[in-house]
Amino acid sequence: MTAFFPLPPCAAPGAPSPIEATGRTLRWGVVSTGRIADAVVSDINLLEDARLLAVSSRDRGRAEAFAARHGAEKTYHDADGMAAYLRMFADPEIDVVYIATPHGQHYEVARAALEAGKHVLCEKSLTINAAEAEELVRLAGANGLFLMEAIWTRFLPAVHRALSIVHSGELGDVAWVRADLGFPAAYDPQWRLWDPAAGGGALLDLAVYPLTWALGALGFPQLVQAAGVLNDDGVDAQEALTLTYSGGRQAQLMCSLIGAGPRDATISCTAGWLRTGQPLNNPSTIEVYPVGAEARVEEFEPVGRNFTYELRETTRCIQEGLTESPTIPWAHTVDTMRLLDGVRNQLGLRYANDGQAVVRGRR
Repeated sequence: MTAFFPLPPCAAPGAPSPIEATGRTLRWGVVSTGRIADAVVSDINLLEDARLLAVSSRDRGRAEAFAARHGAEKTYHDADGMAAYLRMFADPEIDVVYIATPHGQHYEVARAALEAGKHVLCEKSLTINAAEAEELVRLAGANGLFLMEAIWTRFLPAVHRALSIVHSGELGDVAWVRADLGFPAAYDPQWRLWDPAAGGGALLDLAVYPLTWALGALGFPQLVQAAGVLNDDGVDAQEALTLTYSGGRQAQLMCSLIGAGPRDATISCTAGWLRTGQPLNNPSTIEVYPVGAEARVEEFEPVGRNFTYELRETTRCIQEGLTESPTIPWAHTVDTMRLLDGVRNQLGLRYANDGQAVVRGRR
């Protein structure tokens, strides 16, 4: 049995460092200047075959400060953020754009980039709902463009090593998975995490990481049961998910913006178990406990901030003319969004985007 997520070349044992060039240099444009963009762009600059060409923002000062900090050659800015993004997408020198806006803007911005002929790496979650994800996939396919949801955890050597151990049979058959990710986030209705218009809440921001371990070990479930807490603004502050599989196998996942936790994952098998280091979305260790044999710890050194691995896969795929990564294929992204749609239906969680029809790329 092989791991559920195909091993990307950059994470294979003995692979060259992900900063090493694999082909022609790609010219990048960046949408947004927030914290995650700051971190990812620092790793873009590590790649030998990447050139940070431009950054776009609603705020001129933020755009210029970001460009100065990271060495971007151009800035695009406008109080109407979409106007700034569209001008950047019209730049013929840009090959690929990285989108780091709040979730609620992902569909509109990614759609505009694809319509302008740009390859797209978009932060998770790719969209607010499955309908939006399906439309972006259709548009990317129709235009022969690369599109990928930026779930960096999927490309990390530690994650693939852990899943390879699980699927090797060393620990027997998988029985259950437990994973959690949470932290107490101070309430601020202006912060994207608590802003319903931005797609705020624990589900879209955090759930993909515990899900990575459940889907990697067991695949998609037969049944999902969800319970959660919505605040007065209708934003999900916390949820617990139980995923049920054939043979009685289960995964129990917790996401929270109101409580701290161990932020790790455990995979229990019939002949042993495995636990990730903290945090489960970027572990530097995995602990392996075979029944009747000596336990061991395996360690992994980061490269940059470890976004380098997803950036290498994006670069490799574009260089090779691929439109989707085998590690995060489009069908898997859409199926994940459908799973999250089902969770939201159980929680009574709604977003503004849900009421807007998606018709061939237009609202």
